[in-house]
Amino acid sequence: MVDQNCIFCRIIAGEIPAQTLYEDQLCIAFRDLHPQAPVHVLVIPRAHIESLNEAGQRDEPTLGHLLRVAARVAGEQGLEESGFRTVINTGAGVGQSVFHLHLHVLGGREFNWPPG
Repeated sequence: MVDQNCIFCRIIAGEIPAQTLYEDQLCIAFRDLHPQAPVHVLVIPRAHIESLNEAGQRDEPTLGHLLRVAARVAGEQGLEESGFRTVINTGAGVGQSVFHLHLHVLGGREFNWPPG
């Protein structure tokens, strides 16, 4: 399913340019326009899934694939040794601003714990 009002669906469709780092039949990874770290990549499914709350059992292979792609992209960005953080925000109250499931890959600096 594609949502014509969704900025990520429009990036997938090629209507909005993005600095793409990886793509395959299930997902696309591109640099965040407003990076929160020296490396900040978004990994999104091609299928429009609003959030983790909307993901169903049929989406489980895609969800696992997103995590593997996140690790691959992090490695390609030189983050294997220093490490990286993956984040999925679910809901406006915790910072989800685009309601198309997306995984943030962040690295290149030190992070504090707990986040937020």
